[in-house]
Amino acid sequence: MEKVNWKVNGMTCSNCALSIKKYLEKQGADAISVNPLDGSVSFDNPAADNFNVLKSGLADLGYPVIEQPANTNPKKQFLQSNKNRFLFTLPFTALLMLHMIDLQFIHPLHNPNVQLLLCLPVFLIGMRFFGKSAWNGIKSGIPNMNLLVTIGALVSFVYSLIGMFYFEDATYLFFETTASIITLVFLGNYLEESAMLSARSALLSIAKSQKVMANMIAFDGDHNEQIFSIENHLLKTGDLVLIKAGEGIPADCKILWGEAMVDEAIISGESTPLFKTKKDFLIGGSMIHSGLVKAQVTATGEQTVLSGILQMAQHAQAEKPPLQKLADRISAVFVPIVIAIALLTFAGNYFLLDQAVSTALMRSIAVLVISCPCAMGLATPAAISVGMGRAARKGIVFRNASALESFKKIKQIVFDKTGTLTTGKFDINSFHSTIDESEFKTLVYSMEKYASHPIAKSIVEKWASKTLISWKKIEEIKGTGVRAEDKEGNIYELGSATFRGEETNNKSADIYLYKNGITLGWIEITDEIRTEAKQVIDWLIRKNIKCIMLTGDSQRKATEVAQKLGIKTVFYQQSPAAKLEKITALNNECPTAMVGDGINDAPALAKSSLGISLSEASEMAVQHADVILMNKGLQHLPEALGLGNHTYSTIKQNLFWAFAYNIIAIPVAFGGWLTPTFSALAMGFSDVMLALISLRLYFKKVV
Repeated sequence: MEKVNWKVNGMTCSNCALSIKKYLEKQGADAISVNPLDGSVSFDNPAADNFNVLKSGLADLGYPVIEQPANTNPKKQFLQSNKNRFLFTLPFTALLMLHMIDLQFIHPLHNPNVQLLLCLPVFLIGMRFFGKSAWNGIKSGIPNMNLLVTIGALVSFVYSLIGMFYFEDATYLFFETTASIITLVFLGNYLEESAMLSARSALLSIAKSQKVMANMIAFDGDHNEQIFSIENHLLKTGDLVLIKAGEGIPADCKILWGEAMVDEAIISGESTPLFKTKKDFLIGGSMIHSGLVKAQVTATGEQTVLSGILQMAQHAQAEKPPLQKLADRISAVFVPIVIAIALLTFAGNYFLLDQAVSTALMRSIAVLVISCPCAMGLATPAAISVGMGRAARKGIVFRNASALESFKKIKQIVFDKTGTLTTGKFDINSFHSTIDESEFKTLVYSMEKYASHPIAKSIVEKWASKTLISWKKIEEIKGTGVRAEDKEGNIYELGSATFRGEETNNKSADIYLYKNGITLGWIEITDEIRTEAKQVIDWLIRKNIKCIMLTGDSQRKATEVAQKLGIKTVFYQQSPAAKLEKITALNNECPTAMVGDGINDAPALAKSSLGISLSEASEMAVQHADVILMNKGLQHLPEALGLGNHTYSTIKQNLFWAFAYNIIAIPVAFGGWLTPTFSALAMGFSDVMLALISLRLYFKKVV
């Protein structure tokens, strides 16, 4: 089954998204995600040979798939954008509105033929856009907002034609109503697009940073180095590139030669350049501030860190928390309900209130035009776009929208120690062995070579040896250590005190080496506490969030770090299974977040109410996390909590505005206090108001 990611044109509201989703479901697609904000559509395609059928079907519904290459914007032709449609229809509508002013030079505009000629271009453009979309919505079984606009404009236009040719009475002419409805809805759509574009600006800036030129290194027949420029999307994993000062890093890569100061603000939010040298990794989209490096490409295209951020953010935008699912259920039946209310409005005003036909008709049209299901459908994606954008610029990546709601409920946070509260960069403080020193180091190196723990990686780097023992059998016991068997049948064990630490008098050591159960030596490790850890813990405590340490380290080391940071609850010498049990118990007490970075933490991250991982973490830990904190990300934990809470609050505010607007606006239109013209204007600005509420998240203090 193939994962498909498309962009479509013509999607204007959540009803459009529902139409697309319904069609794809009928075609057998799974895991469908539709984002009405940017037109992205993703799904699992069960049959790889039906792409053309799906594209044709979407085009028939009015949502053609954009065929341009990824990361390019399709060129909009004249009258293919809401801005151009509004500018085209505005002069005709303005002239039509002038006839309502009783001035001498305006008299020619009172001529019904002149009004018809001025209205006709606007009407045709409106029917071409709104009418087509409305018809496609009816065919798909999900009538959309454009049906309401189409009915309102069509009824006023036909009524005016009847008055012009049958009754020949100016009191029946409402051509200006037809034109103003269409023109003002185009204006509202344009303003909505502009507001939503602003809402997504942070994510768009990340996308733009991916498009750079690369200096690719190749070698001629004489093995001489040749450098030539290519577009970065043509790079492949393993290619060599030269990156100079002032240039963008074209793809994720690893430095082979040279050193540089690198600005990673695009993913960490920190403007201070970081020093990078040989073996360090560079993130595509960041910038070389000074220096010169040669690097090997490690990931391109959708596999890069920035692409991953964008994909997760877009997925989160399209995902719907419980509040939005309620709004979607209402939106799905909203249009038929509004049409029924409009009919009741006409009947009530004409038969019960004895209003003239024209008055009853204008009030029913006002009801049609002022109703806005779009606001209900865009309440969540608008807020999430801003929240995700701000988070991404700060190096915070939400994997799903439900994480926003989870943040609001968190009462306690559990921290792993090694690599989370500490830097994870270890140094060997001291060691002791009962055998030859070089033999001891070789044994340790040959065993730690097969371990994934950060301590093991540090020891391998420090005690790198040309001699590597060939084991008959070796296995890593997660959270404990490494067990190996040599060709003579001797059993070697290397790990924490939970292995056989009771057999030595040195209870302060971190790692012990045994041969056939006999202690050969031990190693003491030092691990530096993250500079930002104390500040983060203090902030959480002030917010009445309980902080807990859960680590596999020894009691002495765990207690020492906890005391320095002000953490009062500590669980030490915990195996991965014990961590999982402890997280389960804590979750039963109250909603609990887990912050970790190692393979050992992956099960606990998945089990917690909210899993938070650092970007330097193991791939398994990242995959099991709901939130990922990028480079030096622990310092961004308070902002992640604040953004989660405030984004969720903004969603609730948006939904309140969307429901309140319709609850108030429809009765007002029913009573005749709004003309169709003002109804069209109010409908357009309802979505703009929703976007403005969301945009406050850019500037709002969340910490």
